[in-house]
Amino acid sequence: MMAASSAWANNLQLSGLDEASVNTAANTITFSFNLTQDNSWRNGTNYDAVWVFMKYSTDGGATWHHASMAGSGVNPAGFSIPTQDQGQFEIFVPSDEKGLFVQRSGQATGSINLTGIQFVWNYALDGVSQAVAQAPNTLHKIFGIEMVYIPQGAFYAGDGSASGSSEFAFTQGSSVTVPWYIQNENAIQTTSNTSGSYYYQSTGARGDEYPSGYSFLITSAFPKGYNAFYLMKYQITEGQWVAFFNTLPVAARPYRDITSSGTHAGGKGSEGVVNRNTISWNAAIPASQAMTLRPARPVSFVSWPDVAAYAEWAALRPMSELEYEKAARGADNSPTPGEYVWGTTSLTSPTAGDITPNADENGAETLNDTANINSGSVAWTSGDGRSGGIAQGQSGPVRVGIFAASVATSTNLRASSGAGFYGNMELSGNLAEPVVTVGRPEGLNFQGSNGTGNLTPQGFATNADWPGMDANNSLGVDSTIGIGYRGGDFQSPNSIVYATSARTYAAKDPDSQGCMQRYDPSCGVFQGGRLARTAS
Repeated sequence: MMAASSAWANNLQLSGLDEASVNTAANTITFSFNLTQDNSWRNGTNYDAVWVFMKYSTDGGATWHHASMAGSGVNPAGFSIPTQDQGQFEIFVPSDEKGLFVQRSGQATGSINLTGIQFVWNYALDGVSQAVAQAPNTLHKIFGIEMVYIPQGAFYAGDGSASGSSEFAFTQGSSVTVPWYIQNENAIQTTSNTSGSYYYQSTGARGDEYPSGYSFLITSAFPKGYNAFYLMKYQITEGQWVAFFNTLPVAARPYRDITSSGTHAGGKGSEGVVNRNTISWNAAIPASQAMTLRPARPVSFVSWPDVAAYAEWAALRPMSELEYEKAARGADNSPTPGEYVWGTTSLTSPTAGDITPNADENGAETLNDTANINSGSVAWTSGDGRSGGIAQGQSGPVRVGIFAASVATSTNLRASSGAGFYGNMELSGNLAEPVVTVGRPEGLNFQGSNGTGNLTPQGFATNADWPGMDANNSLGVDSTIGIGYRGGDFQSPNSIVYATSARTYAAKDPDSQGCMQRYDPSCGVFQGGRLARTAS
């Protein structure tokens, strides 16, 4: 049996995937691997974690499938942390057994270097025979994604500001600015009351967005952010996108080709560097590998069906717009009108020459000023934007984690690094965050189901409750209706949209607005992707 490993993330490396033992009676194979990670933590509030999952191929790499774990819970039988690190770390396998979280079990901060983590693949659960599981042309790859644990707790949605400073924020009535208070996952009934209730303010989107003051039900199944969940520390990077794309069957790749320029889906329309996106793929040779020159940069020119496909493949799920506010503001923190995700009402944008060193960007570049958000359509003249650089003079996203890496000393590290309350990075600016809106019935169908790990043959997500599901359930998630955007992007024309509670684009998805799905200059939202997972 051959084994391969994949390693990609901003501060994360996975290596050394190898078969440790076989249990033919239980139809399982135990694997071991190594994990290194920078900037890991666990404190009295929350912690970060690494979501690890495996793909296997029984045809020499032509097609890849999601591997099921053999067990669930904390440190299930056969799953182990290296002996010298036991008591400091733990493995948590969710109940659907689609992967495992490696996370600290005690309070500490710093780098991680774990050698010989073990997990168990239940190949029979995936319909694979013993002979096939151990055949020479059966391959394996592991993948890891840095996540942040968002603990259970009540929080405020809306910030109490007038509409001019946080557009269309949640309020308790038509004549008050008091924010919603989410104190459980019970159903929420919106009303037209002037105060003391849950009041919805329309964003003015086309289509079937609810009008202001409309009475509708947000069911108990819709994720409201009260219950605990995991959320990606960073947005999906180009390196992560390419790793995903290169496991897709040939038939699915044209549907997920972000370098194309189709009339409906759109895309960057080039194999070159456009708005700092460096991904390329030779569509004339469908089996060829996609490539990126900047794996630590968040992926742009993706549509909601693209992001949903990644979520399905990685066994993650969309986040709701209420979960976005929880991750940004934290539990029971009284909001400040007009505050940004780092908890203050001021922001600092970079200038064009701030990337250092002034050379090709390698994922370790920093900014040489006090910026905490990529905004203002900066046409970079440093780093890759310098004269002769691969993205000379282009505006676009900067690498994930750059603001935190650029902070030397600060009395307010959260504000200086532009972090959300729990440690999620770049929740504002850079690229807009796709979220499930509460403002349309297509969004309210969402019940928080996690991805299964497997896509349709054409590369579409299949979860029936996710926004954009084909009406006949035949193709998969191919529409954007039910999705909106929070946090703004690098070119947002007004700083209002960067506010934690601003809902300017919260119900304005491309399909309902008559725009191309990936990026349409006439609609003006440059989106990325950040995904969640229910913590159970």
